Amino acid sequence: MGMLGLRSVLFAVVLHIVVLSAAADIKNLKIWPMPLSVSYGHRNLQLSNEFVLKTEGSKYPDASGILKEGFSRLLDVIKVAHVVDANFSYDGSSPVLKGIQVVVLSPSDELQYGVDESYNLTIPEKGSPAFAYLTAKTVYGALHGFQTFSQACHFNLTTRAIEVHQVPWTIVDRPRFSYRGLLIDTSRHYLPLPVILKVIDSMAYAKLNVLHWHIVDTQSFPLEIPSFPKLWNGAYSSSERYTVADASEIVRYAGRRGINVLAELDVPGHAKSWGIGYPSLWPSKNCQEPLDVSSDFTFKLIDGILSDFSKIFKYKFVHLGGDEVDTSCWTLTPRISKWLKQHRFNGTGAYEYFVLRAQKIALSHGYEIINWEETFNNFGNKLSPKTIVHNWLGGGVAQQVTAAGLRCIVSNQDKWYLDHIDTTWQNFYSNEPLTNITKPEQQRLVMGGEVCMWGEHIDGSNIETTIWPRAAAAAERLWTAYDNIAKNPEQAARRLAYFRCLLNQRGVASGPLSGGGRAAPDEPGSCYEQ
Repeated sequence: MGMLGLRSVLFAVVLHIVVLSAAADIKNLKIWPMPLSVSYGHRNLQLSNEFVLKTEGSKYPDASGILKEGFSRLLDVIKVAHVVDANFSYDGSSPVLKGIQVVVLSPSDELQYGVDESYNLTIPEKGSPAFAYLTAKTVYGALHGFQTFSQACHFNLTTRAIEVHQVPWTIVDRPRFSYRGLLIDTSRHYLPLPVILKVIDSMAYAKLNVLHWHIVDTQSFPLEIPSFPKLWNGAYSSSERYTVADASEIVRYAGRRGINVLAELDVPGHAKSWGIGYPSLWPSKNCQEPLDVSSDFTFKLIDGILSDFSKIFKYKFVHLGGDEVDTSCWTLTPRISKWLKQHRFNGTGAYEYFVLRAQKIALSHGYEIINWEETFNNFGNKLSPKTIVHNWLGGGVAQQVTAAGLRCIVSNQDKWYLDHIDTTWQNFYSNEPLTNITKPEQQRLVMGGEVCMWGEHIDGSNIETTIWPRAAAAAERLWTAYDNIAKNPEQAARRLAYFRCLLNQRGVASGPLSGGGRAAPDEPGSCYEQ
């Protein structure tokens, strides 16, 4: 088909979707998160054993292989639950879908905040031969289209083949928020590289697009920093460390799945582990946190870390923490107390000085800054205009931040902290980032939200079952248009249960819907009923 003809077909598809979407029956829909606009039928198509990717008419050259790899992963996940028997005799009861034609309109595969993630997907009920059609502005929208396509595929135990159910499908989709994050914490417990990569895979299934890597904290400093090689002496052990190559692989692996990696360097608090390698960073041997505000070496070291970060972490933002800073070590240490008096600082003033100086260093390396909300609560009018305030303490903060003209990410701990295992998926689903923010110009300052998997009681043994399925509930809130969000979470329970079972089938240890995090099945029963 020529490009002109393809555009005509796609235009007709979009028109068709817009007309039908209002009448779409979601009771039998098994797609998560809910698309912007969708209609479907009641026929089945069998996937050809030689299901192929076609890219005629696409402007994206795929020199790096992101699209081809995405297509290969698509085939892997739709075949993972059963062995497809290529020798099983086909009875001709269903038409055959030969492949998927993908047209990407942008030649670029640059991945940054705000990249266009929209896609249109149509799967016809017949054709000569029958092909699915997927169009997207960027390759990352196409990857989301692959995820949606994979959820329409099922294994037929009679024909021993993969089928697409409910054809014809017509979908127009795009995310509501550009920032849809998941935090992992590798300081409280070390997470082995394969565990992190598996978390990234599962994020892609739910269309989350930012891995917030809380790398270091009070307890350990596991990352190699070439500029200051003794820093990772603060790791738990010599084997519980990440090399620069490990960190680069996490960024590469995530990027090829449309996921940015946000690195966090939490300063000046939460930094006791830094002093194992460089004891002069401690206010004193007996008072080891926060980092010494009076020493130029402290800021030289932060500069070195961020310089090394800039070679690994290409996301335009860096997280500088700034939360839970107890300044008493500064005021109780005589030499620092003297420095405070010389500069006419009390503890709060020194805290402000530290955060703003760290911000300037990050800006010099080309980063925009994310800080936890305490910085805004204490001296919001002093923060760089490029600051994004990361809410965590409670509700109402985003309203104040956006009214002040700053950007905001929502993670209020009462609803979106995954380590709060008594918080149910219904609470995750109901958390609305734009609560009480009514002015459009302020709504646009809410970049999105993030669920946080703090690691005090998490390691490789239980991380997946604590993240899922509750993170998926938040993922729909962040992806799906507000008017398409279920007003009562129970209206989404059947679809979420199906997605949870789909995760299990793909080898992701998602817990049941009943109860809070890390719940166990109540009794024997079907996956879909738990």
